[in-house]
Amino acid sequence: MPDNTTVVTAPDRRANPHGFLRRCLRGFIHFFSYHLILNRQSAQATQVGGFKLNVRPTVFHPRFFLSSGRFVSFLDDLDLRDKVVIDVGTGSGVIALAAARAGSTTVIAADINPNAAICAAENARANGLGDRVHGVASNLLAAFAPRPMFDIILSSPPKHAGEPRDLADRGWHAGPAYRDVANLFDQARERLNPGGKVYVMVSSDSDLDLFGRRIQQAGFSSRVAREYSIFIESFILYELTVQ
Repeated sequence: MPDNTTVVTAPDRRANPHGFLRRCLRGFIHFFSYHLILNRQSAQATQVGGFKLNVRPTVFHPRFFLSSGRFVSFLDDLDLRDKVVIDVGTGSGVIALAAARAGSTTVIAADINPNAAICAAENARANGLGDRVHGVASNLLAAFAPRPMFDIILSSPPKHAGEPRDLADRGWHAGPAYRDVANLFDQARERLNPGGKVYVMVSSDSDLDLFGRRIQQAGFSSRVAREYSIFIESFILYELTVQ
């Protein structure tokens, strides 16, 4: 993959406060997303990135929320052979499956939602990757000892601040001031092997200033590895390395 980006100490984007109409649009989208998709009561079969998935209730749905598919397409360009990988906030597990397809022989699919950890393991088995992808219920990386163990850490955390209504809404809202992902970068720094990398996807609607401070405070440098624009926002995928 060509590298034509500049390394910076923190994400080279600034948060832009949204006006009233933009906030109303975002609230409208969340209202219908929550009631029609996030809070559904039955499992749904779908296909994303070439994987057949069964998405349990309360689990983030990668078919309707496009960030997962964009992350998968990015991983398809990476060579992860012999890499130990963890996908933090795995949801359906599709990003973890893509990491295995990219060559990783050990992928942990971690999520605070136990339904997601089960879902990821089920989807791994359904796609012939059950020997390489393992679902684990974990609040970020807290279930793992704070020592270097992962070569690659992946995460597409909730993109918006605000108190989640329930377990299903945790895929959208990360708590006030992104409380639920506040420790992600410090935990990743402790558990990253020498020479390892972190790939994290945020939205142009996320608080980029806050994410930038967290990344810098944890001792990472960052670069924009890929950006995907859709109608209402952009998904920004950062590559983090230890300074």
